[in-house]
Amino acid sequence: MTTTYWTTAHGPLGPLLLTAAPTGELTSLSVPGQKGGRVVLDDWRQDPGPFREAEEQLGAYFAGELKEFRLPWRTQGTAFREKVWAALDAIPYGSTVTYGEIAARIGAPRAAVRAVGGAIGANPLLVVRPCHRVIGADGTLTGYAGGLDRKVRLLTHEGVL
Repeated sequence: MTTTYWTTAHGPLGPLLLTAAPTGELTSLSVPGQKGGRVVLDDWRQDPGPFREAEEQLGAYFAGELKEFRLPWRTQGTAFREKVWAALDAIPYGSTVTYGEIAARIGAPRAAVRAVGGAIGANPLLVVRPCHRVIGADGTLTGYAGGLDRKVRLLTHEGVL
């Protein structure tokens, strides 16, 4: 059994739950009330040590001093989800793309937009992996596992709104 380390970082979105693998890679970042977000389990180990760099970078991001996270992370998903998540990683700060654009970037047919949305909704690294930068084809702010209010805050912070 692998140990999961966790800590809580505080910021403008509320307390952020961060988890890491024993090797130090960030494995998730969740916000309170997040759809599918993680919750602390009894066998997890609270230790702020593995999260110092993540907390520094999150602080710099929310202070407007950082536009691209450079953190080691490890996520586990299907091959399809990993492709979608890699496409999220390529969305620049202060810009948005549509679900259809993500589908095209990974070589999926237009009909796969719903599956792309599901993969984006399963993103375990909110904020760090910028799923908040994905919007509806008509420009609407559709879906965000962390809540639409947080999506608005993040896009406003990045100057999109």
